[in-house]
Amino acid sequence: MRAGRYVRQLKGYSAFIPEPLPPDPPIEMDDEMRRLLSRADRALGRLDGVASVLPNPDLFVAMYVRHEAVMSSQIEGTQSTLGDVLEFEAAGMRDSRPKDVEEVVNYVGALNYGLERLNGFPLCLRLLREIHERLLEGVRGQHRTPGEFRTSQNWLGPEGCLLSEADYVPPPAHEMKDSLGNLEEFLHDEESLPVLLHCAMAHAQFETIHPFLDGNGRVGRLLITLLLCQRGVLGRPLLYLSYYLRAHRAMYYDRLTAVRNDGDWEGWIKFFLRGVCETSESATATARDILALREAHRERIGREYTGSAYGLRLLDYLYERPLLTIGLARKELGCAYTTASKLIERFVGLGILEEITGRQRNRRYSYRPYLDLFERQVIPGPVGPREGGVPTTESAETP
Repeated sequence: MRAGRYVRQLKGYSAFIPEPLPPDPPIEMDDEMRRLLSRADRALGRLDGVASVLPNPDLFVAMYVRHEAVMSSQIEGTQSTLGDVLEFEAAGMRDSRPKDVEEVVNYVGALNYGLERLNGFPLCLRLLREIHERLLEGVRGQHRTPGEFRTSQNWLGPEGCLLSEADYVPPPAHEMKDSLGNLEEFLHDEESLPVLLHCAMAHAQFETIHPFLDGNGRVGRLLITLLLCQRGVLGRPLLYLSYYLRAHRAMYYDRLTAVRNDGDWEGWIKFFLRGVCETSESATATARDILALREAHRERIGREYTGSAYGLRLLDYLYERPLLTIGLARKELGCAYTTASKLIERFVGLGILEEITGRQRNRRYSYRPYLDLFERQVIPGPVGPREGGVPTTESAETP
């Protein structure tokens, strides 16, 4: 009863009705919880600090956002990779790219939109609906009322399962409205709890309510980043938990289930804090590796290619566009096509760039050492439960 209760519906299934936040009785702050919270706070502080000394931190953030978008979308079953997204941006390979790369691109756009809206606008239900609309625009799920909370029952379980076979059934639509109202009040409460505990509970409650017909997992993960930025914990959106949640997906679902079934908020929060620690420390290490890589390549260019001022400019551009064409380089540098082509060939000779198409025309080049810093984290394997489909007229649940 601490987190909510299962209520049997007229059609025979049981749906979960969450209790308002914060939990009653309050979260127990034992020694382990305090240690984890302290470690997570320090890890976030180091991450925010190291990002501030990067030559152009916004480029690092843009790349990290792409990586998070890929990982978050893969949790939902997409097959697109970071390379697919970069190819789309570099050359618009619309015919040959995996169709679900658009879902990843939408995720990037939805996050950037949300961060921009936070400048002068509170994190609220309206903003979550707007983010959801952009997330599903023109992709799988576009017919599942993007930008609108559901008015029918949804469920979680193996793909194709019936409502009666579901692993979890969120609150019916008429019960959901009260739960969403409480969640919005909780989002605005910036005094009662430490920030990270607040984020952990907000995410779990959102996933428990499951207010959309599709896209709940992605919106729920975006919610964490938006909360941290709104509360000023991070100056830039650098904490992304999708890698951690995908690596520990079974434990992730188990911890959320334990909250609902046993009221075990403490177990979920400790799992969440461990994820913050691991993810922050990994991102900090990546930022330091980026600094070292940039300095090494700047030194190599200065030592072995002194004939043009374009060299260092192109190197900096690679941190924004690690997959590029001669046309993109020409446009960025404002030089002749032949000049850009010769410069890129020099970079290939220096081992900075790698030609990846093997063609005579429309070649694309990869800044492989930089991409490796991100792609070393990709985890292959199956994903967790999928969201149940939109009910037909016959299976729509009404109380």
